[in-house]
Amino acid sequence: MSIQVDKVVDTKGLACPMPIVKTKKAMDQIKPGEVLEVEATDKGSLADIQAWAKSTGHNYIGSQEEGEVLKHYIRKANAKEIKDEIKYPYSISQEELKDKLNTEGVVILDTREPAEYAFGHIPGAVSIPLGEIEDKLDELNKDDEIYVICRTENRSNMAANILSENGFKNVKTVTKGMSCWEGATEKNS
Repeated sequence: MSIQVDKVVDTKGLACPMPIVKTKKAMDQIKPGEVLEVEATDKGSLADIQAWAKSTGHNYIGSQEEGEVLKHYIRKANAKEIKDEIKYPYSISQEELKDKLNTEGVVILDTREPAEYAFGHIPGAVSIPLGEIEDKLDELNKDDEIYVICRTENRSNMAANILSENGFKNVKTVTKGMSCWEGATEKNS
């Protein structure tokens, strides 16, 4: 299948959040209605770029896999379709979160991809990648305190907004994410 694109962005070899960062910059360089192709090798980019496009109003057209490369296609929205990215207003510091670990009714929600989670996560954290949040809302209790973490706070911000929009009232993002976490971690064996 041949897809006509107006701009190609190479994010091969880059991990979150860089494919999103480069996608955002490239979107600023094309006109509404034009199509951007994002080439990535990070498997997590599939869910991340879809979620980003949905949160901003751009049209995620689809993806193709060619060997190790994922090609994502996004149509730039016009001014009436674009949504401002909303930074989730409630957060908790890493120090505050450490004090809440092992507390009844507290859930640490890790929104990174399974491979990232497997190589190190907060003990007891629930793994639901950002791209699966909406399909797995029923796995979370709306009455729990939910602390959302990812690698750098990008995905956790999007996930917290999704949870809030779906009636979750006790949601906070964890500042700085796992890239700065100095508390206990465990790996999947």
